[in-house]
Amino acid sequence: MLDQERAEGGNRAILVHMDIFDEAHRENLSEFKELVLSSGAEILTIATTSRKRADPKYFIGSGKAKEIAELIKHYDADIVLFNHALAASQERNLETLLECRVLDRTGLILDIFAQRARSFEGKLQVELAQLKHLSTRLVRGWTHLERQKGGIGLRGPGETQLETDRRLLGLRIRQINKRLDKVNKQREQGRQSRKKAEIATVSLVGYTNAGKSSLFNVLSEDHVYVQDQLFATLDPTLRRIELSQDVTIILADTVGFIRHLPHDLVNAFRSTLQETAQAQLLLHIIDAADENRDSNINEVEKVLAQIGADEVHCIQIMNKVDLTGMKPRVDIADDGKVKRIWLSAASGAGIELLQQTLIDLFREQMVEGMLSLSPADARIRARLFELGAIRSETVDEQGRFLLQICISRRDLNQFESREQMALESMLN
Repeated sequence: MLDQERAEGGNRAILVHMDIFDEAHRENLSEFKELVLSSGAEILTIATTSRKRADPKYFIGSGKAKEIAELIKHYDADIVLFNHALAASQERNLETLLECRVLDRTGLILDIFAQRARSFEGKLQVELAQLKHLSTRLVRGWTHLERQKGGIGLRGPGETQLETDRRLLGLRIRQINKRLDKVNKQREQGRQSRKKAEIATVSLVGYTNAGKSSLFNVLSEDHVYVQDQLFATLDPTLRRIELSQDVTIILADTVGFIRHLPHDLVNAFRSTLQETAQAQLLLHIIDAADENRDSNINEVEKVLAQIGADEVHCIQIMNKVDLTGMKPRVDIADDGKVKRIWLSAASGAGIELLQQTLIDLFREQMVEGMLSLSPADARIRARLFELGAIRSETVDEQGRFLLQICISRRDLNQFESREQMALESMLN
């Protein structure tokens, strides 16, 4: 048995929010309510308080804790949700006093991730994060007592239940890590294949509910699940997109970020987020209509720094301009590069600005011209067709092939090296 024995209950929740004067630990109440609703819980009431610093025993203080105990009886609540990260001892003390399930912000986010995970890898990553979080809370309390094994041949110190729990947790964590290692190797093989094919990866990042999946659907003409809730999509999605005849990219949609994203989750999803760290371009999707957009930008940048993606070239995408009354536009930085694009994934306004920016950024230097080949050069002609380098073809009176060539500088160099011929010098 892990952690404290808790009665099976429903989702009738009392929310607790404490306004802490320390800015580094302050949480957003409206965002917390969205998190709770995303988890499927029913909000009965919200208990608020303020303190200069957290109480070491109950976090909120003994007086407020007793007040919440009365609210639990009044509303017949199943669970108390805290908009803060609680220490294991604080959570245990609260459950003992309240005689009710207590879950902090970290546990709530882990629960939402567990609901959203769909792929085998995603489920393993969430379970790993949950087990690591649970390992810090393996303390007996309430009705569960430490028991020792006994019997013939087993007398003596034996093994306590707490030690058993720790051993089982450690075993399961090792099993998950082994499975994730195999999945990570497969993912790395995919990345290496794309690298060999020299196809650029563009990764969508941003605060949760900023519109990443909506933009992904517009660009890829796909149907990734979209919902107006936090962490609507969790598992990474990759699609090959042909932006134009000569520009192809891999578009990656990743998990959304949030303020004070649990450290165990960041570590668990580090392999998945490598799609972001190894991308050639990041599109940072920002809700332009969100009053907290500046702080949200900072939170995303913190996570990008954690996973080593802060050095990747990034363009800010100011989404939802239809809600601000602003018109789509492109902002250029002092170095002449695109810094920011204002658009709306919902209405489609400004999407063409983003598409053209991507085309201009990834369009390779093309070599064009006319090439004349004799019938004996059929193998060269076939090879050029395989590369998609021939735009048109005619045959003259002497039976020679007149080819209109358009080929990227990269493919041209590879072709000349393989065929041992100076193709470019032959073009008219």
